[in-house]
Amino acid sequence: MSLPRSVPKRERRKEARPRELLDAALALFVAQGFAATKAQDVAKHAGVSKGTLFLYFSSKEDLFKAVVRENIVGQFSELNKALDRFTGSTEELMRSFMAAWWQRIGSTRSAGICKLMVSEGSQFPELAEFYRTEVIEPACQIIARVLARGVQRGELNALHAPHNVHTLLAPIVFLMLWNSAPSLSGASALDGPAFLNAQIDVLLRGIGMPAQTPSSTPLP
Repeated sequence: MSLPRSVPKRERRKEARPRELLDAALALFVAQGFAATKAQDVAKHAGVSKGTLFLYFSSKEDLFKAVVRENIVGQFSELNKALDRFTGSTEELMRSFMAAWWQRIGSTRSAGICKLMVSEGSQFPELAEFYRTEVIEPACQIIARVLARGVQRGELNALHAPHNVHTLLAPIVFLMLWNSAPSLSGASALDGPAFLNAQIDVLLRGIGMPAQTPSSTPLP
């Protein structure tokens, strides 16, 4: 029986480099912004030369797209599969969806990409368009599936359906922006799961008092 070939340390290091470069790029993009981050900064942070970085990624823009695909876009397939398998109520699905999003993206460094695109998207329209088509549109499609399922099951009203998608998306975007901006949140960074569950309560039940039954007492 032949033993598996051991991979030399240098070869193992080479195989790990794309992941190391993506991790370094994500950290710097979120901390410094896209414009301020130089290719040589990413290479240095990853412990390689600038030339090595360009062996794997043709440009800083290509590197950014790879970071987004690796850390955010790749999650949508799993979320769609989980939605296909889910058998609970719409409320349970909403809470599970929010919890999964928080665990996979919202509580990670990847959430800072949203703030980066809000602050720098106008300077880099190609990257903004990429983010819109690769992240925002698929996220909206998943939310639309959640809401359509609720309507089909008779658990949600179909009122203002297009706007309801953004109503559910809004607290997600707010949470990413708020917790990624210490100058705004200060020491008041929000507890993600608690905030998202509160938003679902508001969306499903509202915060207004029930309408009172009109009095039958005649006016004097």
